[in-house]
Amino acid sequence: MHKYSLALKSLFEENANPAQAGPMKKYMRDQFEYLGIKTPQSAALMKGFIAEHGLPPLEKLDVIVRDLWSLPQREFQYAAMGLMGKFEKTVGPEFITTIEYLLVTKSWWDTVDTLAGHAVGSQFKRFPKVREKYLKKWRKSENFWLRRTTLLFQLGYKEETDFDLLSEIVKENLGSDEFFINKAIGWALRQYAHTHPSPVKKFVKATKELHPLSRREALKNIGE
Repeated sequence: MHKYSLALKSLFEENANPAQAGPMKKYMRDQFEYLGIKTPQSAALMKGFIAEHGLPPLEKLDVIVRDLWSLPQREFQYAAMGLMGKFEKTVGPEFITTIEYLLVTKSWWDTVDTLAGHAVGSQFKRFPKVREKYLKKWRKSENFWLRRTTLLFQLGYKEETDFDLLSEIVKENLGSDEFFINKAIGWALRQYAHTHPSPVKKFVKATKELHPLSRREALKNIGE
């Protein structure tokens, strides 16, 4: 393990709160272990750690992120994503292989959604060839977390959202009985409706096969 990862691991372990770890684990349906460090404290610890140690060298980011991802407690995965956020505009196109690994490893909505909306969204916007290659691959994947990512990567795009593309990906996932897919469809449509409600209303009305959950989520803020 890289010395940067070890130092961060030690800091978090020193600040573990077992009394909070149990409820945090239960909230996440017992999917992962927790140290019991809530988000505000984690953010403060990371801020102090970076002030003391600085950011890691860009060329070591992959190693450090994978180190943190390998640890059992979920706070380390959150810390890894926090570090990645500091490099969002500087990592090269090759970093998509790391992001893909994180999406399919210890997958759950908390990490996948953060990665989709930030790391993937940034990579796809900055590197059109990466977007073309990985969208084509992930849209056909049997891994529904990758398909969820293709639905959610435009969450922060607003006016730059390719609604035709989103509509195509939604249609590819119609008929799914996977909760996380149907929820993502509704979320993605609802998010775009903040910017342009009319095309979302039109799409929902025309797409009779939409799951009731997706329909409810899509129209939540704009009505029928």
